[in-house]
Amino acid sequence: MSNQAAGGSHRAAPVHTDPEDVSVLTALSAVADPVRIQLIRELAGSADWTRSCGSFDVPVGKAALSHHFSVLRGAGLVEQRDEGPRRVNRLRREEFDARFPGLLNLVLRVDQRD
Repeated sequence: MSNQAAGGSHRAAPVHTDPEDVSVLTALSAVADPVRIQLIRELAGSADWTRSCGSFDVPVGKAALSHHFSVLRGAGLVEQRDEGPRRVNRLRREEFDARFPGLLNLVLRVDQRD
């Protein structure tokens, strides 16, 4: 049962990438997609661990949403954990800002054109 997440979930625990291991190209690629920008912005406006994956109003299906979260985890931007049947998220702002100072601030600016 080593692949199971805490709480007895049938899903494997999500794999997270340390932002220190992320290249600038990977980071830029992760923040270049409009759906991922929306996810990042909504997470930035929410308290840690309060948003489940299904709580985002994005124009994609479950499989595509899962892919977008995988890309964000792979870029060191998002951390996820399972709480019962829900997978909840937090933006790894401090860690990402330490690796790429100012990049997240640019993404979060709402006065720019997407």
